[in-house]
Amino acid sequence: MPPAIDLGEALARRLRAETQGEVLFDAASRGRYATDASIYQIMPVGVLVPRSERDVATAIDIARDLKVPVLARGAGTSQCGQTTGAALVVDNSKHLRRVLAVDPEARTATVEPGVVLDQLNAQLKPQGLWFPVDVSTGAQATLGGMAGNNSCGSRSIAYGNMVHNVLGASAWLSDGSLVEFGPVSTLSANAAAIADFVRDLAERLRPHIEARWPTLLRRVAGYNLDIFHNRGERPYTPDGGVNLAHLLIGSEGTLAYTKTLKLRLLELPRAKVLGVVNFPTFHAAMDAAQHLVKLGPTAVELVDRTMIELSRANPEFKPTVETALIGSPAALLLVEFSGADKAVLLPKLADLVALMDELGHPGSVVRMVDDALQRNVWEVRKAGLNIMMSLKGDGKPVSFIEDCAVPLEHLASYTDALTEVFARHGTHGTWYAHASVGTLHVRPILDMRRAGLEGGAAKMRAIAEEAAELVRKYKGAYSGEHGDGLCRGEWIEWQFGPAITEAFRAIKRRLDPIDLFNPGKIVDPPRMDDGSLFRFPPPTAPRPYRTIALTPVLDWSAWNVQNDPVTGQTSPPGTGGDTTGGLAKAVEMCNNNGHCRKFDAGTMCPSFHATRDEQHVTRGRANTLRLALSGQLGPDAFTSQAAYEAMDLCVSCKGCRRECPTGVDMARMKLEFLAHYKARHGHTLKDHLIARLPDYARTASRLSSLFNLRDELPGAAWLSEKLLGFSRRRPLPRWRADT
Repeated sequence: MPPAIDLGEALARRLRAETQGEVLFDAASRGRYATDASIYQIMPVGVLVPRSERDVATAIDIARDLKVPVLARGAGTSQCGQTTGAALVVDNSKHLRRVLAVDPEARTATVEPGVVLDQLNAQLKPQGLWFPVDVSTGAQATLGGMAGNNSCGSRSIAYGNMVHNVLGASAWLSDGSLVEFGPVSTLSANAAAIADFVRDLAERLRPHIEARWPTLLRRVAGYNLDIFHNRGERPYTPDGGVNLAHLLIGSEGTLAYTKTLKLRLLELPRAKVLGVVNFPTFHAAMDAAQHLVKLGPTAVELVDRTMIELSRANPEFKPTVETALIGSPAALLLVEFSGADKAVLLPKLADLVALMDELGHPGSVVRMVDDALQRNVWEVRKAGLNIMMSLKGDGKPVSFIEDCAVPLEHLASYTDALTEVFARHGTHGTWYAHASVGTLHVRPILDMRRAGLEGGAAKMRAIAEEAAELVRKYKGAYSGEHGDGLCRGEWIEWQFGPAITEAFRAIKRRLDPIDLFNPGKIVDPPRMDDGSLFRFPPPTAPRPYRTIALTPVLDWSAWNVQNDPVTGQTSPPGTGGDTTGGLAKAVEMCNNNGHCRKFDAGTMCPSFHATRDEQHVTRGRANTLRLALSGQLGPDAFTSQAAYEAMDLCVSCKGCRRECPTGVDMARMKLEFLAHYKARHGHTLKDHLIARLPDYARTASRLSSLFNLRDELPGAAWLSEKLLGFSRRRPLPRWRADT
């Protein structure tokens, strides 16, 4: 095989010649696609942003010829490293986002993989329909990514997971053939052969499946080998039939490349009410969950004390949170009821109040009937991960056991035991999410940059092993919603045993014999604590994370702190050991969850709204600065042209300062960047003209007819663009002589 750099050059050359897509192989672009919302970072070979389905098919053929893996990517919001890899990353989110068909009578929709969930639902709303897998990242998450992950959402207790709501999929196999995956009675010969293969495997392994397969609604590990003999609490299909598309759901893009999805739609609930239950202890909230679900809610969601306090510290969320509180609760449960009429739902709230009285918690329910107030509360809950990540310092809540699911009757015991595990390892966890289905997103606070027994990787391993034993004790699932990726892939064999794990390997070989699609996920994954794969590799890693020496112009000392993983208290400003005076730590507050990719409301991020380029979203800029400040883009990268291009279209609107839950202030960072960039490269004539405008304004006013010639003389606007950088398409403000 030729050297990797030659392979990358050959791949880029062919993609530019044979596709119409955007081909991004420079270091900064690759770096922006090297991470998702997980702790991992792997530089891709290159990036393709396809303009059409033909581009994707061609790219698969080229990659197969050159033996370069292919990694399909949506919004890049996965928390387990599913969308990181040394591969050709294909970004579906910019162009492959058409809703191809909606059938209101059949209640189905056919979509391309880059369609964003909330945008689909906005299009369906006038028809009284919606797609009900409402994940918290619905403003960013693409349907293709959700299918690959088998996403669930807050209301899965009522509507199920992705696998219960996908009716069919059209996908390319690694040999380039396009296969329709759907009900087994409708399959082509190629698809039927795949179905027969999986059925035979499942039949041979039926005793193993019955012994090892979790029966919970929330279990998404491995491949859905049980589609022929469902082991879950909810059947895969309403009629109990078999749909081969469900083999692809949750496969993390390792079996095929999705071209289109056919989705099941439901009638949009016309009314909702919400009861916010305040609990004096976390244990009481967990113990109550098993009783609350008997009331028939559409959601029961947890918000713990840490999230309450962090939300109150955020000016966007503070007013909403305080309307939900009674005193100083240790935890909240958000209990939602949905239906056709609020009058029918109000007795449900009364039942909730009565139940809380019976359980010994009188006066604990805040009733919310107003739609706007309910929406605001759900926005706080949806921002849960980002709110948790707003903790300053190197210790952060880390995703790796955040997805374990246990039966509701064991939820309180499980959370108590896991809290003790955290304490033994000198940390504590932040908790929120799906109490209704026994899946609580808990993240212990760990410093992944630190090496040794007290380092994040060592504690991660120890906590994971103890958590796994608890999951086994309570007959739960180690991976309940967020998938396997890099942080849980190695636990697949622990969950299912060697026989089923080998069956997963056989399925991978049958559909993707050349290991083209997203290798290292589900089948033959790396160790979860391989420091070389971390975004912040510890000092013992081959390439440890270090920042450059830089003296900032602005005061960033408030970010230059450390935190105590037990108490959450931070050290005084300026004590964090940042070689850039706190600038790097401020940049690193971006956790890559992609909240800035939203289109539904607010300001953030206007340049991304216009371009849909990863380079021009707050996350992309933060990643560029982080990579530059840590020397990963080469020497002097912080003041390079690549960094300038990333920062250039930031309009300094401060939308991110208010709307980013972790408080990333890109406008302030742009000021800092420009100070260093201009110090190195000097100021342009355009800079001087704008900066010195007050000095010559009086003269320009007296000579207004002369200064206004720029927009009147043919060719003058073109010349000003070439010489000064003022766009010829934009007229300048006119000077007046009477002011």
